[in-house]
Amino acid sequence: MNIAIVGTGYVGLVSGTCFAEMGVNVTCVDVNEEKISSLKNGQIPIYEPGLDEMVLRNHRESRLNFTTDLSSCLDNVEIVFSAVGTPPDEDGSADLQYVLAVARTFGQHIKKYTILVTKSTVPVGTAKKVKAAIQEELNKRGVNIPFDVASNPEFLKEGAAIKDFMSPDRVVVGVESEKAKELMTKLYRPFLLNNFRVIFTDIPSAEMIKYAANSMLATRISFMNDIANLCELVGADVNMVRKGIGADTRIGNKFLYPGCGYGGSCFPKDVKALMKTAEKYGYEMRVLKAVEAVNERQKSLLFRKLERYYGGALKGKTIALWGLAFKPETDDMRESTSLVVIDLLLNAGCKIRVYDPVAMDECHRRIGSVVEYAADMYDAVLNADALLLLTEWKQFRLPSWGVVKKSMNRSLVIDGRNIYDAQEMRLLGLIYHCIGG
Repeated sequence: MNIAIVGTGYVGLVSGTCFAEMGVNVTCVDVNEEKISSLKNGQIPIYEPGLDEMVLRNHRESRLNFTTDLSSCLDNVEIVFSAVGTPPDEDGSADLQYVLAVARTFGQHIKKYTILVTKSTVPVGTAKKVKAAIQEELNKRGVNIPFDVASNPEFLKEGAAIKDFMSPDRVVVGVESEKAKELMTKLYRPFLLNNFRVIFTDIPSAEMIKYAANSMLATRISFMNDIANLCELVGADVNMVRKGIGADTRIGNKFLYPGCGYGGSCFPKDVKALMKTAEKYGYEMRVLKAVEAVNERQKSLLFRKLERYYGGALKGKTIALWGLAFKPETDDMRESTSLVVIDLLLNAGCKIRVYDPVAMDECHRRIGSVVEYAADMYDAVLNADALLLLTEWKQFRLPSWGVVKKSMNRSLVIDGRNIYDAQEMRLLGLIYHCIGG
């Protein structure tokens, strides 16, 4: 089976590579000539564990190819996936210019029945705009070529994207015709050996499912952060509360971990976009407004704890940060708590030393040399007046606290992900603060 995927960002490259791994012939398309040239030379533009090896192997075996010209491969493919970016517009709504550009190119060049499948996260109603853009281009050509549009939202977690794609909880496909359903079933048939579900829906429902899923997860995170902050005030242990409510099968224990705020490319953007969609229909998403407000406040919580400890006298203090990426196993810093914390610390006159296993280059690209980049996690805490843990990388879980304590001016540890045991930390002579404690 032959398919094309437009967009070689996170979703497009992971999806294309995983389809190729299952025997599909995939052509990945991107207008960025430098990126395509790098991919042809085996240079992977994103960090995702295991991805580089899969890309190299499938490209070597000619199942995964790269081009800048969608029209050059349209004659040979049955399905085109659109996985281009949908960045938030100035008002928080999703910017669809790239999605519609793909639709127009598709309409300008198809010569036979082909499906255009939107894999990007797009607001409900986008498929109608895509379909209209394609039809407009066909009308300009004066041709009557049959086509279908479909929606196949992705549910990939950065750091575990390959596993999520190869063994997903579910695959959601929104279609309008039996022919499209049959072709999409054929494409996903190899994955059925893993006994997962393909859920076929109408297209608006498929578009809504992705936003609803991410918004629900964001809601659970903000809810637990609110509970953690209240626990701290009333003297309750948020970890005991989390275990107690998570034992209820109606609630479950996932996404109930308090922390210093969510970030990344999906949750913040999707929550905003869903609220904007509601506004267009005259409806207010009150719960999501609260979710967003709680999350924004949570990102400054570690700074406020630090400020409170030093009585506001932070000027000239050296602060160490462990973790820059919004989560482990990625170098993605989009909407990361670290950016908020760094900005607050700089405004307070602090000297900042940072360390992250993979996101150092990305941090330098974003903010330059306003912080000092440490050689390793222990170098980061040298002569520090406080250590703030922002990302729960595995290598931060069992550090040599003796080394840390000797290296710091003041052995103050503020744990933004609650990965350390409070009693153990205090027995070691460390001044320890966490979320909800």
